[in-house]
Amino acid sequence: MSTEGNAGGRAESPSPPRRLPDFLQSVRLKYVKLGYHYLITHGMYLLLTPLIVLTAVHLSTLSPADIADLWTHLRFNLLSVVACSTLLVFLSTVYVLTRPRPVYLVDFACYKPGPERRCSRETFMRCSTLTGNFTQANLDFQRKILERSGLGEDTYIPPALVSIPPNPSMDLARQEAQVCMFGAIDNLLAKTGVKPKDIGILVVNCSLFNPTPSLSAMVVNHYKLRGNIISYNLGGMGCSAGLLSIDLAKDLLQVHPNSYAMVVSTENITLNWYFGNNKSMLVSNCLFRMGCAAILLSNKRSDRRRSKYELVHTVRTHKGADDKCFSCVTQEEDDSGKVGVALSKDLMAVAGDALKTNITTLGPLVLPVSEQLLFMATLIGKKLFKMKIKPYIPDFKLAFEHFCIHAGGRAVLDEIEKNMDLTDWHMEPSRMTLFRFGNTSSSSLWYELSYSEAKGRIRRHDRIWQIAFGSGFKCNSAVWKALRSVNPAKEMNNPWMDEIDTFPVEVPKVSRVVVD
Repeated sequence: MSTEGNAGGRAESPSPPRRLPDFLQSVRLKYVKLGYHYLITHGMYLLLTPLIVLTAVHLSTLSPADIADLWTHLRFNLLSVVACSTLLVFLSTVYVLTRPRPVYLVDFACYKPGPERRCSRETFMRCSTLTGNFTQANLDFQRKILERSGLGEDTYIPPALVSIPPNPSMDLARQEAQVCMFGAIDNLLAKTGVKPKDIGILVVNCSLFNPTPSLSAMVVNHYKLRGNIISYNLGGMGCSAGLLSIDLAKDLLQVHPNSYAMVVSTENITLNWYFGNNKSMLVSNCLFRMGCAAILLSNKRSDRRRSKYELVHTVRTHKGADDKCFSCVTQEEDDSGKVGVALSKDLMAVAGDALKTNITTLGPLVLPVSEQLLFMATLIGKKLFKMKIKPYIPDFKLAFEHFCIHAGGRAVLDEIEKNMDLTDWHMEPSRMTLFRFGNTSSSSLWYELSYSEAKGRIRRHDRIWQIAFGSGFKCNSAVWKALRSVNPAKEMNNPWMDEIDTFPVEVPKVSRVVVD
């Protein structure tokens, strides 16, 4: 999902300010209740922990004589012993059968195109000019978007779009999909040593390119995956589809024991470049670039030792029931019949509302009790007692060491940093990913995590929050726990490793694009 769509609209009517809503304003109590409902479903662990501690303390006070008296008592109360033993076995069996299977992230890989696919901002503007499709006013508009986008000079564009004249076709779109997906999957298989035949579940997501046969079938055919593989192809779900795919794979792993699941997140821009003059559709051209990520998940307990992360939570928020949210990102034809993705001026407000809902639900699952009590106290005071106080905004930096925020555009990153009081260090992976690779849609979260790994920042027990936005409108979160420290010197096929020492770089608010 692009986040610069407020630069141009489809209607001339007045629009709300181009900012995310201030999270210090009121939040809806029903979403807090939903989050606490999730918390209560895990309440058994909270209830059993103090009971076990008290029992252990009591047993530690027993003397040998007390233990001998207890043994004598049990010898003459066989019925009680049998009943207690049966209850213990029953409860243990219920726990083992009903507990969710752990989901491990064995490893992941991101595709890095070759240097011949690099496209500087000057090259982008020169190619846009030479197409002859855009008016001078819209060329100036694209240049201004680029100057403020946060993109650097080394993003990647498929060859069909930098040819003069451009020649997008179904064949070239398939080639782009194959190069990106197979490049990422080859790297993943090399890193993990897993054989293609061992993969039992496949989920591929690509929002705008959905050929027949599907992209998932393309992967099955190329790698000769087994005939009974469970495969899904998700389309039209926007930049948040990567986390939706993770959530789907997680659910499938709960019912298919001893399985590997491979998730492939990509976007295809060859057939989705806009050649018209509607400003709200031109923004996507300026921000979206090539990219793909492949992720290997496992529910095998034997894989825990070699896996990098364990999936802790996924939280999905869907605002599609609201017409304004549903229509803020839409693929449609312009007045000239040219197809593009139109971004509404309401996009920033919609994204902010979805984010507020998502973090309100996520908070009870991840925040320390102290933060939750402060939050609930101020919320109750405001809602029930009508006190004129601002709701307490929890400090999510106490819950997570690392933040991977979808690099959709500079504006939303700025607003999230301000509203959640994040530091430059926390925002660095997202900003550098936007600068180096552009908006790679659903795969951007994995380029960001790769950045943190390449910097040597991931330590055992660290918690990572991935958050993404997408059309519909959706906001989705995934929470991971690092099972081991990641040594960048041992990292294989990390897209950042050959240049990580040059980052971070200073990204000016406005970086001029000079076109000859």
